Amino acid sequence: MKLTNKGRYAVMAMADLALNAKDGPISLTEISLRQNISLAYLEQIFLKLKNNKLVKSSRGANGGYILEKPASEIKLSNIIYAVDEEVRTLNCKKNSKRGCNNKSTKCITHNLWDQLDQHINGFFEKVKLQDLTKLN
Repeated sequence: MKLTNKGRYAVMAMADLALNAKDGPISLTEISLRQNISLAYLEQIFLKLKNNKLVKSSRGANGGYILEKPASEIKLSNIIYAVDEEVRTLNCKKNSKRGCNNKSTKCITHNLWDQLDQHINGFFEKVKLQDLTKLN
């Protein structure tokens, strides 16, 4: 199981936006410096976040990004899925006729990993972006 840097950085950047929302639009350069994330990588991430209506941008001298909706309405799962991430603990596809090891049956620990998958994704469904801002 792995959550890649893309998913982790997207959550970090969105938490930064939520934490600094009172300052108005935030530039990607500011987020890049505060969170130590490559500016080029943030640009790719924010394109996906914008396309999924999690952030909106403004241009100009005071331009930058703001949250599209309140942090209390944005689930971590929304952010992770927006950047095409998926947290999976199974090697097989749940609805596939082929099993975990490309055999006709599922592996002996299939149900264990499936339950873990459900717990992790359930956690990301329950935690809101606003919850991260309370931790600091």
